[in-house]
Amino acid sequence: MSDPSGLAISLISELLTADQLLRARLTRVLPNRMEISHFSVLNHLARGGEKTPAQLARAFHVTRGAMTNTLGKLEVSGYVHIRPDWDDARRKLVSISPAGKSARDAALAAITPLITAMVGELGDARVRATLPVLRELRLKLESDLGEAG
Repeated sequence: MSDPSGLAISLISELLTADQLLRARLTRVLPNRMEISHFSVLNHLARGGEKTPAQLARAFHVTRGAMTNTLGKLEVSGYVHIRPDWDDARRKLVSISPAGKSARDAALAAITPLITAMVGELGDARVRATLPVLRELRLKLESDLGEAG
């Protein structure tokens, strides 16, 4: 019989190491000293329209302070517009700017060959087979996080 705790530790070790290595590779190819967090927020805004900083913080599972820091850097770069919410003056709304869309597109163009090569080396079928397990693990972790918070 296999050791369930050993299996769990191996899983977490592989995920954490893969995350660390992937982040290092992505950071090397992202243009203009863009950080992964910046790309992630720009990509999210490009697909989802205006969001509040609190909505973005929840979506990325970070504190509001961390998101405020990221948004401040993106605003200084001209990549996002932050405006008051006309319906609720206590809130702000964030949208991607044309420069932000260009930066996101450049970042996507820079990382696509890297990701495509990795998928090619692993094989489409293996990646497709792995995605449901990773998605289920992510959903479980999100669910557990929601119950704890």
